[in-house]
Amino acid sequence: MPVPVMLKAALPSVPLLNQLPGIRKTGGDFSGLSRTSAPVTIEREHVERYAAVCGFPSKDTVPLPYPHLLAFSLQMGMMTDQAFPAPAIGTVHVENSITAHRPIEIGETVGVSASVAAARPHPKGKVFDFLTTITADGETVWEETSSYLRRGKGDESAPSGASFPEVAPSGVVWRLPADLGRTYAAISGDHNPIHLYALTAKALGFPRQIAHGMWTMARCVAALENRIPDAATVEVAFKRPVLLPGSVAFGSAPTGDGYAFSLTDPKSGAPHVVGRVTAG
Repeated sequence: MPVPVMLKAALPSVPLLNQLPGIRKTGGDFSGLSRTSAPVTIEREHVERYAAVCGFPSKDTVPLPYPHLLAFSLQMGMMTDQAFPAPAIGTVHVENSITAHRPIEIGETVGVSASVAAARPHPKGKVFDFLTTITADGETVWEETSSYLRRGKGDESAPSGASFPEVAPSGVVWRLPADLGRTYAAISGDHNPIHLYALTAKALGFPRQIAHGMWTMARCVAALENRIPDAATVEVAFKRPVLLPGSVAFGSAPTGDGYAFSLTDPKSGAPHVVGRVTAG
């Protein structure tokens, strides 16, 4: 996320400044937004940097979650648009679902489009679903739904989100360095201050910096990479932030049509991420 975009995302959350014309978010009626980028050619150097930080092997096709990076600037462009009713900072990524219809090759040129519709009710506020579509030669090859919660007056009768099988840790513990957020930000473009330094994270209510949710998703997918078919769907719910530096315990278990997985606190067992991968 370039610095001007990061500032644009942060200003609506700053007291006093957030009341100025052009910065203030009204929270009023919102029917939706959409964005489309110029065609993007997948570059090997960028893919390999992503693969290295997320634990994927080097291949001639991109890791399953990688195309999220191609759409991130479009999502931020919509979230920081004056028409979008909520500030970007403080709008929490709670769920993510990706469907890969086929592998995307390095060197392939793809189209990238994203959209967000009006919010849907949630027990703790309202949720905005950002939809991303990646196309090649007119064919949809990859799709994603990124769901963001804006806390506020909720609807107790509304769905609270997807449910996933419980998965116990399998003895694998990953120790995460303090600079993981900065390393992933340099590749993904997501420079949200909650991920960068203890000081910037504390200013936004966290005890210290936290890992990106999409890194935790990618790291789990990487751990199952050799068991995921070319056409697959991965769904996750982000339960609790992962503090950096820190440790997380990974677990996975086969299901009837794929695998369930989790990231938990090694000491308390509290879940950070729960999810599943299914074929097709």
